[in-house]
Order: sequence, then structure tokens, then C-alpha cells
Amino acid sequence: MDELEFMRGRVYGADHDDPGPRDGRSYVELAGGPLDGLLLDITDLCGTELRGGVGLPTEIGRYGAGGRAVYVPRAGDGRVFDWRGDVP
Repeated sequence: MDELEFMRGRVYGADHDDPGPRDGRSYVELAGGPLDGLLLDITDLCGTELRGGVGLPTEIGRYGAGGRAVYVPRAGDGRVFDWRGDVP
């Protein structure tokens, strides 16, 4: 199994021992960038937060440790968030 296949179906920020989605939670797929293919749990985010996009801390983006990958909702498809770039 390669790294890309391993990452698919995993939830961003989830425990390594239990990385999959949980019942009763809502998820979007992250598309592109360093977190491509991961799922993001949006259950506790309000509509305003979702429309504005999210900056997710990641060590594997352009800025390494301390950097964030920015994802915004795909127009017409609220189930996918597209990568817009990395920020320090």
C-alpha cells in the first residue's frame, strides 16, 4: 500500500489508531494540496465558518511545521473543499 492509498478515507486530525470516519459526524473531502484525499470533520463548524474556508495546521505543506493549508468549499459541491494554498 503506498502513502496516497494509506491516507484516503482517513480523517484529518483523527487518532492514528482509529483514523476513519465515525457515525453521526459530517465530513467533507479535501481536494488538492498536502491534505488531498483526507476527510475533514465539519460537524461542529457553523455555516459562516464553512463558507469562508478553513486553515488547517500541517507539517507537510510549503511552510513546514507551523504552516497551514487553506481549503475552501467547491462551488456547487458542499461535499468537497479545494486547496487554495499554504500560509505561514
